Formats: sequence, C-alpha cells, structure tokens
Amino acid sequence: MREKVSAIATQIYEKTVVNRRHLHQNPELSFEEYETAAFVKSELDNLGIPYIPMANTGVVAQITGEKPSDRVVALRADMDALPITEVSGREYGSKREGVMHACGHDVHTSSLLGTARILQSLKADFGGTIKLIFQPGEERLPGGASLMIKEGVLQNPAPQAVIGQHVMPAIPAGKVGFRAGKYMASTDELYVTVTGKGGHGAQPQQNIDPVVITAHIITALQQVISRIADPRMPSVLSFGKVIANGATNVIPNEVYLEGTFRTFDEKWRKEAHTRMKKMAMGIAESMGASCDFDIRVGYPFLVNEEKLTGEVRGYAEEFLGNEHVIDLDLWLAGEDFAYYSQEADACFYRLGTGNEAKGITSAVHTPTFDVDESALALSTGLMAYIALRQLGN
Repeated sequence: MREKVSAIATQIYEKTVVNRRHLHQNPELSFEEYETAAFVKSELDNLGIPYIPMANTGVVAQITGEKPSDRVVALRADMDALPITEVSGREYGSKREGVMHACGHDVHTSSLLGTARILQSLKADFGGTIKLIFQPGEERLPGGASLMIKEGVLQNPAPQAVIGQHVMPAIPAGKVGFRAGKYMASTDELYVTVTGKGGHGAQPQQNIDPVVITAHIITALQQVISRIADPRMPSVLSFGKVIANGATNVIPNEVYLEGTFRTFDEKWRKEAHTRMKKMAMGIAESMGASCDFDIRVGYPFLVNEEKLTGEVRGYAEEFLGNEHVIDLDLWLAGEDFAYYSQEADACFYRLGTGNEAKGITSAVHTPTFDVDESALALSTGLMAYIALRQLGN
C-alpha cells in the first residue's frame, strides 16, 4: 500500500501545487470562504466524491472503501486566510489587498484535496470510511471547528480518530513533527478598560490618571503567572495593545488594553480568570478609578491522544523513514483543532515547509511567510497513508 500511495502522490504533485497557488492567490477571511468552498466542491465533483455543506462555508466529504469495515477516520484542513498584506513581487501572490494565506491554510486545503484524490483512486483496495473536513474560520473566535462539531461533523458516522496537519516553517521540508499528550495552549482574549478622570498633564492632583493606574495593573497581573500559577504549568499573559489617547500634556479619561492568556489546564484557566479580574478591579478601585475586565473565552488546549499519536507517528516513520520524523515541544500558540481533540481521539502533527537555502524561513502570520512547495510531494501521500493504516489497511 505504501508504494501505491507514494506513486499516486508523485503523479498528482503538480496538480497539488496548482491548487495551492490558486488558493494562495484568492484568499478569504474567516467565515467568508465562499469562493474557497466553491473551489473545493468543484474539485470534489470532478473526483466523484459526495459532500455536504456545513457551518455555512464548510464542506464535509466522505469516501467509503469497497472492502467491508465499519471503522471511520476523519481528516481535517482549514481554509481561511488572515488580514495581512503580502510582500509584493511573488508570481503567485495574493490578488486581494490586505488578505493573505500567511498560516498555510492554502497548503492544508490543497493537500487534503490531493489526499482525497489518492484515496478515491484506491477505494477498491481498502475498507472503512474517511471523512474529509474542509473547515472555515480557524483564525477567529468562536472557531469553525466548534461550529462544525455543533452541526454534527463528528457524527453519522462517528470517527474513531481525527487527524490534522499544519505547516511549520521551523521544520525543513521533507520532515514532519509529532508530540503526544498536551501540545498547544488554550487561548483567551482579554479586553480591559481603565477609567479615571482626565485633565491637564501639569495638574495631576486634579485628575485620576488611568495611565499610571494601568501601568500598575499590567505589572501586577504578571504575578498571576510568576507567583500564583504552579511553575510546572506553562502559562502566558501578554498585552499587545495599549491605547491611552491623550497627548504630551493631556491625561486621558481612560486607557484601553487588549491581551491574551494561555495555559494547559482548565481548572487553573478558570481560577486565573477570576484572579486577573479581581486584581485589576481592586487596583483600579484603590486608586480611585474603575476597571472593566472582559474575558472572551477562546479555544481549549489541544491534546494529542497518546496511543493514537504513537500509532500515527509509526505510520509516518513507515512512509517517510525514521530520520524524517522529529519530536515537537510544547507550543503556546492556539488552534481550534483543539475542539476535535476534546471530543474524540485526535492527532495534530506538523508538516515541515522551511528551506534555509531558498530563504524560506519566515514565521507564520507574517507578510513574508511562504512554503517550500516540495513539502506538497509528501503532504498528500502521508495523510492518505495514515488514514489507510488507521483504518487497518
């Protein structure tokens, strides 16, 4: 089976690259993936693979092998792009100003279409059912995965495993990475407004300075991480936006903050929310101001089921060779694939797409992000092989 899968992956490589470039040139933001979904449907129609729409711009397809088996595995790709302006001069650069596939979702979608092509051509050789999940809105709360789960993507039939792959420029093209157990963090968004009393900067005694109070709050909140959190539990609290719309001699009435809190434990996550609110509001009140502290609860932490991940890693070693499979460390980025991992046995692995010699080293979510497209030679075949082996073929 390995040789068959590998041969077909090689045959369809150029088609996969063409699809990836088409998607890269025509990116769409989260929950606006109408043209992307239409493209996916068209490709599935050409392959004779049935599908249904889900979560407005999502697509769920299904391939059933001709041999008897009731096993089911789901494969997931996300489709949305980011509000980033791509660097100019690329032959296949984004045609939409201010929108870019800067996180590799074009690779994920084109790869899953390639995987579908492989599996459809091998229907006579395997038993079981493979669900193909083309998911919208990974980059934006509440996350397309949560919506698709609510609409039944993990039902009728229910998969025994959900598999996802994601590009990683820090790993050279030709390699993949795995981590069993907890892998990616929960992600919460913080929106804070500190309100005081503005006035002339030369008369601070007449004002309640929200800028100084906010500085105290930001500094004090770091104690939630350094002195309250168990040091064995990775946690991050960061504020990336601070707006105090005053002037050199004007103290504003309020200061606005946006930040993120991330961790790997649901009990501690809830406790930290309470601690942060209480601390910030207490500091503001003690200094004569008020504080509105809004926490928008985001994605849960992502856990790769130990047994499944060990099996999938083994399949990757069979397909690629041990030297092309590496270990991953904890990563405090967030990913809505975590919703699948909370509902079913799941494995989320990394596809290497970097190439220092070619200058392809930029991180995701940057205007210069790109991938070494040679990775598309294995992304389709590897996922197809993992699915077939997981089905017991």
